[in-house]
Amino acid sequence: MSEINLGIIGGGQLGSMLSIAAKKIKIKTIIYCDDINAPAQNFSDEFIFGKYDDNQKILEFTNKVDFITYEFENIPYETLNEINKKKPVLPKPSINRLIQHRLAEKDFVNKLNIRTTQYTFVKKKSDLESLTDLLPGILKTATMGYDGKGQYLINEINDIDKMNIDFSKEYILEKFIKLKKEISVIITRFGNNNYEIYEPIENTHEDQILKYSKIPAEISEKIFNQSKEWAISIAEELKYIGTLCVEFFIDRNENLYVNEIAPRVHNSGHLTINAYNISQFENHIRAVCSLKRIPLKKLSNAKMINLIGNQIEPYRKNFKLNENEYFFDYLKKEIKNKRKMGHITTLFK
Repeated sequence: MSEINLGIIGGGQLGSMLSIAAKKIKIKTIIYCDDINAPAQNFSDEFIFGKYDDNQKILEFTNKVDFITYEFENIPYETLNEINKKKPVLPKPSINRLIQHRLAEKDFVNKLNIRTTQYTFVKKKSDLESLTDLLPGILKTATMGYDGKGQYLINEINDIDKMNIDFSKEYILEKFIKLKKEISVIITRFGNNNYEIYEPIENTHEDQILKYSKIPAEISEKIFNQSKEWAISIAEELKYIGTLCVEFFIDRNENLYVNEIAPRVHNSGHLTINAYNISQFENHIRAVCSLKRIPLKKLSNAKMINLIGNQIEPYRKNFKLNENEYFFDYLKKEIKNKRKMGHITTLFK
């Protein structure tokens, strides 16, 4: 087999771990990123720095690769679409465009008869005055935003005046539910009804940033099966190729809701590196590069903790790990508050 060159757009920790997984199966990776300090360049075979509207640099990148994927959603659709005319971009740019807009994403999910929280589109501040039946609720920017950015908890209409909300942007308002638990399901789809799916992962957030993930999730058999069925339905309807994550809420009445779809590998799936024979990253690469699908086998139960901000520092100073612990340093140069710097996965019986 001739050497495969995989292009990855985006150079954060997900790009890093895709590059590590690619090396394992002898695939060369070329990262394209608009951040000169992108940490994934420490793990990839080649790095190209350029803006996402730099046509010349994009062409240079495209000419060097056989397949292209991306590690985050917020890449201009026009960029992905132009690249796709020359080399296959997977997941398809049209999927990314759909999921970039929260209203389109939620409408898509509801059309599959899959439950989401109640929601509505908000174009201007006055729209909120007639929406008291959706309060308390969370106001989210319709596009962009992650790890809690661009989100506002509104208990009553008067709260809006106390918040510095930029109403030149579009929003959706989601009705707040009495949350019991959050889980995610990661699936890699290779083609029609051809997929590998990981067991549901239980997630805990702090300050709206993922802090802990674990398998097995402490959920009912009904939720276990329903969450996997819904993830399969979403991946099939999208005709998705690659690894996809569906994030879910479970309320206190044991109702399941789709929260968001991530058209990429996902932070909650980091534990798959050590807990399964094939990680979410390797599966993604296998799918987008049209390689053989290998049946998943769970090797161990696991929990993962994100190291955020200066929590990384002790581990960078030869902190002693136990035999069943695995430390990953994303090699980000600057330590910032609320920035994911690394993670630790612990395996257990």
